[in-house]
Amino acid sequence: MMQLILASRNMHKVRECRSILKQIKHLDILSLLDFPDYVPPDESGSTFEENATLKATHAAKALGGWVLADDSGLVVPSLDGRPGVRSSRFAGEHATDADNRKKLLEEMKDIQEPYRQAYFECCIVLASPEGIKKSSRGVCEGMILTKERGRQGFGYDSLFLKHDYNKTFAELEEDTKNRISHRRKALDKIFPYLESLS
Repeated sequence: MMQLILASRNMHKVRECRSILKQIKHLDILSLLDFPDYVPPDESGSTFEENATLKATHAAKALGGWVLADDSGLVVPSLDGRPGVRSSRFAGEHATDADNRKKLLEEMKDIQEPYRQAYFECCIVLASPEGIKKSSRGVCEGMILTKERGRQGFGYDSLFLKHDYNKTFAELEEDTKNRISHRRKALDKIFPYLESLS
């Protein structure tokens, strides 16, 4: 078995990655929850790719293993790309998901269709202690509703209406979301490389 550490303590993210990667039988998937003493670096990058690279290379060196890190967020072109890399801190450093959704609705209250278009972006970086081995990007398009719908998911899921589905990410079955998400699209591009590492 090959150990792969997911550079996250976000249970939702860890569960989604585990569910997608479970087809690769030789992987033993851990997360930062298994390394309570590890202190991740500040996410000081100005792009998703910079942050994912920072997280992957730092953890791979510190923990001496293979690490998969992602940085992802919601991009709203009519808000000049915000919340973007600050998606989880949109309403402030210690903001909750609900705080962030409230701020997004507030900032978009005067914006009409078709300017409510948005997309989730995910950058994934795979690193070993020697450095970066592979990186990829995935995007999932939709629009931002004027009020929340659905009880599944996390983050901005209840406001994000996925194109062609007429459902928010928070209304979709977990299996469906995991099949079409930005994270899935980014992971799919790294899949062949991970399979070749057996």
